[in-house]
Amino acid sequence: MSNQLVGSDMRNKPFGARLRAAMDTRGPLCVGIDPHQHLLDAWGLPDTAEGLASFTYGVVDALADRVAVFKPQSAFFERFGSAGIAVLEQATIRLRDAGALVIIDAKRGDIGSTMGGYAAAYLAEKGPLACDALTVSPYLGFGSLQPAIDVARESGAGLFVLALTSNPEGPQFQTARTADGPTVAGAVLDGLRGLNADADDLGSFGAVVGATISSTDENLDINGPLLAPGLGAQGGTAEGLTKVFGTAVRNVVPSSSREILGAGPTGLQAAADRANDAYRTVLGY
Repeated sequence: MSNQLVGSDMRNKPFGARLRAAMDTRGPLCVGIDPHQHLLDAWGLPDTAEGLASFTYGVVDALADRVAVFKPQSAFFERFGSAGIAVLEQATIRLRDAGALVIIDAKRGDIGSTMGGYAAAYLAEKGPLACDALTVSPYLGFGSLQPAIDVARESGAGLFVLALTSNPEGPQFQTARTADGPTVAGAVLDGLRGLNADADDLGSFGAVVGATISSTDENLDINGPLLAPGLGAQGGTAEGLTKVFGTAVRNVVPSSSREILGAGPTGLQAAADRANDAYRTVLGY
C-alpha cells in the first residue's frame, strides 16, 4: 500500500481534504480499535497494559498501511492508567506515520479553559496525543466547543460532534426541541453546516450519526464527514447506510470494530479488506 498520504502536499491540508484523499486512496473503512477485555481474551492476551500493547500494535502492524482511518476508543486505554495512555500515544504516532488518519474517540465536552485543555492535548499540532480528529460532546451548548474549534482550525485537525447516536438513551436529548424550534440534533447539524460553509468538497467538522438509527428527518448534508459507528457486530450494514444517510452517503465514514478485530491477529487483513470492499461499493469509491 502507498504511503503517499503523508507527503508534504497533504500534511498541510485541513482534515476534511486529507480525509477525502485518504478514503479515495484506501477506501472509506474506519477501523475502531476497542480493546475490550473479551477481545484480549480471544486473542490469548492478558488483560494488562502489556496485553493491551500487544493487541494494539498487532492491529497497527497489520492494517496501518492499508486502511484510511482508525478510531481508537480512549476509554479502553485509560483503564490501564498512564501505561495505557502511552500505548494510545504510540499507536497514534505509528498509524499517522504509515499514512493513516486517527480519530481519537474520547467524546470530550466542557467549557472555557477546560475545553481548551482538551484541545491542547488532542488537537494542537504538538500536543502529546495529537491526532487528526477528536470526538466531542455538544451538550453543554454548541458554543462550548469553540476552544476546540479554534485549535482545530489552527492546526488543520477536525472534530466529530455527537448528533444522532444509536444508543437508546440518546433521543431523550437529541430529539428534544430547542427554544428556537429545531431539535437538539438539528441545531448541532446546523452549527456544523455553518462551520463547513466555505470548505471545498469536504469540511473538517463532522457529525457522529449512528449507522443503526434506521432513518431520520434531519438534514445530514453538512458539507462535512459523517462518522457512522455501529456497523458489523452492532447490527449496521453497508446496504443500510443509504437508507440512513440518503444523498449525504458519500460523506459517510463507516466505522467497524468487532467485525474486524474479532477475526483475530491472523484474520485482520482479510476482514478489513472484505468490509472495505463492501463500503466502497455502497459509498461509490
